[in-house]
Amino acid sequence: MSAPEVLVGVIGGSGLYHLDNLTFVETVNPATPWGLPSSPITISRLPSGALVAFLARHGIGHTISPSVVPSRANIAALKSLGARAILAFSAVGSLREEIAPGDFCLPSQIIDRTKGIRAGSFFTGSIVAHASFADPFSKKLGAWLEVKVAEALEKEERGIRLHIDKTIICMEGPQFSTRAESLMYRQWGGDLINMSVLPESKLAKEAELSYALIATATDYDSWRPSEAGVTAAEVFKTLKANASTSRFVAAYVLEELARAVAADPSLMSILSEEQGSMKFSITRLSCAATDDPEAAKQLAYVLPEYFGTPPIDPEA
Repeated sequence: MSAPEVLVGVIGGSGLYHLDNLTFVETVNPATPWGLPSSPITISRLPSGALVAFLARHGIGHTISPSVVPSRANIAALKSLGARAILAFSAVGSLREEIAPGDFCLPSQIIDRTKGIRAGSFFTGSIVAHASFADPFSKKLGAWLEVKVAEALEKEERGIRLHIDKTIICMEGPQFSTRAESLMYRQWGGDLINMSVLPESKLAKEAELSYALIATATDYDSWRPSEAGVTAAEVFKTLKANASTSRFVAAYVLEELARAVAADPSLMSILSEEQGSMKFSITRLSCAATDDPEAAKQLAYVLPEYFGTPPIDPEA
């Protein structure tokens, strides 16, 4: 039996391991051509009736290091369940004085400082594609979130600030930055730093899914000369203090989005901005099945629009 179709996929990062005030529907664990996702996926119903799918990026109990997160399986699994967009959450370090620990951020650009360890594309066989990545976060979804995340934070009345249009550095990890690296990232124009946004955002782009990141600043990384460098203890202390806010923001924006789309179908464009974006990015698309039949079979799972129909039953 296939899982019910969801509207939005949610990827929870450090500190966000479940969502509040939703009605549980079922748990699924789709077996994708790239393996199983980081965790079983919980499908829940919003008060409006729309379905959302939640998975924990680092696994249940935070057991998966950033470099080995099965991002291809995560993105493919969420799309196989019908998700039109992905709303991701992550802890980040702040590279700017004005972005204080506890603040929320919506980045708009990424600088890649990963080291080629992570599988960063669905196109790894003889079928080649060059996705546009000038805007790594979906603009329409990001603009909508700027308003709704601010509303959510105002309603919670904890005085937490929202910062928008920031550049995030994605480093390999799992170690934190040296002081020299942290200072260099500031000179490059970086505002935030984490270990999770790549290849997640690249894979969402290839899968034609709108993608946005809601980040929580937990520390000042290692650029402040008068302070000790960031530690895991500091990160998790801030995350624990902000956990209820993260869950409130997630529940609020998901319900607002579902209600908005239901009331005005034209707003579905917020979730469909990336649809069709890969059509002219895949070289020799008409010959794909003969160029690399095995790769084409895999790609049919995540891009059935171009390579065929995905499995009817995504259960392992």
